[in-house]
Amino acid sequence: MNSNKNKGYLNEDFKIFSLNDKRDIQFEYHHHDFDKIIIFLDGDVNYFIEGRHYKLKPNDVLFISSNEIHKPEINPQVNYSRIAIWVNSEFTHLHYENSSDIHACFDSASKEKQYLISLDEYRMNLVKSLIEKIRIEENSSKLGADLMRDALFISLMVSLNRAYFDKDTSENLKPEDKNEVLIDELIKYIESNLSKDLSIDRLSAEFYISKYYLMRKFKEYTGTSIHNYIVQKRLIISKKFIRKGYMMSEVCTVSGFHDYSSFVRAFKKNYGISPTEYKNENLLFDDGMSEHE
Repeated sequence: MNSNKNKGYLNEDFKIFSLNDKRDIQFEYHHHDFDKIIIFLDGDVNYFIEGRHYKLKPNDVLFISSNEIHKPEINPQVNYSRIAIWVNSEFTHLHYENSSDIHACFDSASKEKQYLISLDEYRMNLVKSLIEKIRIEENSSKLGADLMRDALFISLMVSLNRAYFDKDTSENLKPEDKNEVLIDELIKYIESNLSKDLSIDRLSAEFYISKYYLMRKFKEYTGTSIHNYIVQKRLIISKKFIRKGYMMSEVCTVSGFHDYSSFVRAFKKNYGISPTEYKNENLLFDDGMSEHE
């Protein structure tokens, strides 16, 4: 989807969506300029996040930081019910107070690559109650409704942070999968060398592994191809340098595209606008393929 009207823009502190649908949509790996929480209620969904794969169960919660690439695989024969929360990281950082960093759940999930927790019945009911109260304030014209809305959202984030850091860590004790370790190392290498040659032949030589085995295992564990992953990561970097005011030729080089026409083509394909148009925008948006995912 390349039209701006299909994009999800976040030009406020946060948005909350309750979604229940049954659609046959094939999602590609994508990312957002904002942080996101998915509260899974029902359905048949597998979720891929940065090399991790989750078979979702009711009351599962996913924490996805801005610029982390991910995608769901959804069974279109079953209703998919979830709550999606989009969060502007500037808002959470604004409310940082010593031991009360409400962005900590995203930071920890990204650092530890532990994106999922499961809520017990008490916490799930608390989360639903807070979300309902937020919606009431959003539709209220009473004095202080905006302040109450923000206060309730901060309370929601505190509750989700507490749930994240109280999570059961027993799963972390299971033996590591050697292929999972390989994919983690490959992802780290890619992220550290985005401006360099990342051809499949180069990666194969670096890791002393058949390129066909590498491509197959990467697809199996991440749900996307090595090429698509690299393009997504380079586009993320390109947006960062565009916002810093770099010239477009410099952006192209430092983000690893080298060929300017390929850079512009990839940018427009993923975001629906050109790099120059993005430079003139002042919005946080997703790549147009996500449909709140």
